[in-house]
Amino acid sequence: MEYVEKRVAQEAAKGVEASNALLTPLNLLLLGLFLYTAYSFLKPQPPAALPKDEPAVVFTTFTPRTLLPFNGEDNKPVYLAVRGRVFDVTRGRNFYGPGGPYENFAGRDASRGLACGSFDESMLTKDLDGPLDTLSDLGKDELEALQGWEERFNEKYLVVGKLVPVGEATKA
Repeated sequence: MEYVEKRVAQEAAKGVEASNALLTPLNLLLLGLFLYTAYSFLKPQPPAALPKDEPAVVFTTFTPRTLLPFNGEDNKPVYLAVRGRVFDVTRGRNFYGPGGPYENFAGRDASRGLACGSFDESMLTKDLDGPLDTLSDLGKDELEALQGWEERFNEKYLVVGKLVPVGEATKA
């Protein structure tokens, strides 16, 4: 009987040694890495949040006078017109809004100023109730510059309306 007890004790000691061999720091590290990876894949994911859309802008007909209030002051949107199309440039408020380098174009027809590369007040329509600037006296280089600006605005900003003379505002 003594032999059996001795043999059982030897086998039990081997089992302890085998379990100690499994608990090495490397094996514990690998086990932890496996558990973390499994948890990462199996943990519940929060539902994907949809991006918030900007409020819809209705296409509107503007006259020079009705466009004027959209200059970015009092937290209003910033609009400007180029060749009769009104763009919402509010995202570019740092450039076109109050204090920006192009602020004198906000709420105005910026076509002539952009074509001529000038920020002077003389480039803006003076008579808000008069005819729109036809740009007929601009040269080829100025018209090309204006086209470049127009393409840039089309790529970056939404067209929210059209600019018409005062008499045509009620017809549209």
